Amino acid sequence: MDARTTTADRLRPWVVLIALPVTIAAAALGSGLFGGTEVEASSSGALSDAATPLAPYGPAFSIWSLIYLGLAAYAVWQVLPAQRHDRRQRAMGWLAVASLVLNAAWILCAQAGLLPLTVVVILLLLAVLLAIFEQLRRLRPQSLVETVVVDGTFGLYLGWVSVATVANIAAWLADAGVRPAAFELPTILMLLLVAVVAALLALRGRGRIAPALAILWGVAWIGVGRAIGDPASATVAVAAALVCVLIGFVTVAARLRSPEPRRMPRRSSARVDAPGRGAD
Repeated sequence: MDARTTTADRLRPWVVLIALPVTIAAAALGSGLFGGTEVEASSSGALSDAATPLAPYGPAFSIWSLIYLGLAAYAVWQVLPAQRHDRRQRAMGWLAVASLVLNAAWILCAQAGLLPLTVVVILLLLAVLLAIFEQLRRLRPQSLVETVVVDGTFGLYLGWVSVATVANIAAWLADAGVRPAAFELPTILMLLLVAVVAALLALRGRGRIAPALAILWGVAWIGVGRAIGDPASATVAVAAALVCVLIGFVTVAARLRSPEPRRMPRRSSARVDAPGRGAD
């Protein structure tokens, strides 16, 4: 660690801590807690769990509770004095702020019925989370708490947003009138795209568990939605199940192929530590 405290080191943890309640308040607003329109009912129902064949079934969205809980734990953990000079937090702290701001912005855009803008925002959010993933991949966690609170939380966040991005784009296209007569083939192709993304994350992250779990969760609930909800499609439901098997296989194979390296203290030199994998 570099013991020198910069202005950014002093400011960053508190900005994260302040941004979190703003994001959670926006999430509460999007859930209808304050009497506003729920996200799934906004935009003429384009974001509901029955709007498109790529929409995850309703219970899938409960993963946000776990993600927000993890973000709350992260916000408290990173403000501790011991983390102020941590290279990981210096590398990802402002990106974490950006993810919280974009999260709140997406909810506000959805409630305002600005569906095309939600696509732009969620793509930016995905890019930010991928950048965080890369920083966490390059610098190994130093404790189990850090592994769970940082790698686990942002891994789940990235995995779910990866699925949500595809669903969001599908909702926007459907709302714009792009409704193919036979939706099964395009849907299956998009599910395969999600599988490719999951495989790349697994290979790049040496089999990190959290992103894979969130993607599996999202794809599984897409399959459930097509099996018991509308629009119904047994073909898509089976395809989603097969994609889940594929994602699980690639993740396990990547993890077994790359055993976790021994944790070493992070140094303050300019040289980047060898890529490693957390046990998230």
